[in-house]
Parts: sequence; structure tokens; C-alpha cells
Amino acid sequence: MSEFEVRLFQDDAAIIAIGEGLLARTLPREAWTHEAHLAACLWIVRDRADIAPERDMAAIISGYNEAAGGVNDDHQGYHETITQVYIAGVKAHLSETPDGTPLREAVNTLLLSPRGRRDLALHFYSKELLFSVPARRGFVAPDIAPLSAI
Repeated sequence: MSEFEVRLFQDDAAIIAIGEGLLARTLPREAWTHEAHLAACLWIVRDRADIAPERDMAAIISGYNEAAGGVNDDHQGYHETITQVYIAGVKAHLSETPDGTPLREAVNTLLLSPRGRRDLALHFYSKELLFSVPARRGFVAPDIAPLSAI
């Protein structure tokens, strides 16, 4: 079990505001929580056909981090492998979500599922590999279980 309480969304507008704030690089840094990461990712995957998440998320998140006063280096900021794991998890979740499901419901269901857990990537990667510089800087294949099991 996670030691963190999951913060659920009350409406679609809150999720859209996070996604749009991420894209515009105006989202307050304190609002960029685990839940916000997943909500923005699901909104982008589901509702923004103009964005290819596997290709575009690195620039989106890295640019946001820098605009919010952060850095993207070998030890902090954007993490490619973790991002790709969650994109895969979001896509798998959406493949099981009925068409027409409200955005809030789709996001909250994801957040409460195993795919929404903060430690999701550790089901596929050892800590040593996941938190390595190569995994942060580029996608590395899992060493515990294939991502197809997501």
C-alpha cells in the first residue's frame, strides 16, 4: 500500500486546467503533483490528438520544469523511463475505459488503480536501473517484468 493519500479530482475543469497549465508552462509548481502528472497525461492521451505523448512528453515536461524554476539533469527533473511507463499505463487504462466516460471518472479510476500507484515502475524495474542516469536520460527496457504486463 502507498503511504500517500490519493488526491482525487472533483471535476473535469480541474484536470483540463492542469493539462493546459502544463502545456502553457504556467501551472504553479506546487500543483505539479503525482496526481497532476497522471491527470495531464490521461487528458493529453485521450483528448489531445495533436500531441504524440511518447515523442512529445519529454519536451513538454522538461520545458515546464525549467519554466517553473527547476532543472533537468542527471539527478532531478524529467525522467524518460518513468514517463514512458506511465504513458503505457494510461494507454492501457484507457483501453479498458468505456467510450464516453467523463474525464474526472477516467482519471480518478486510474489514480485508484494499480496503474496509478507512485511505485508503478518498480514493478518492472529494479531501483538500481530505474534511478540510473541512463534511465532518466532515455528509455531503458525493464529488468524485472515486461511493460506489456502493465
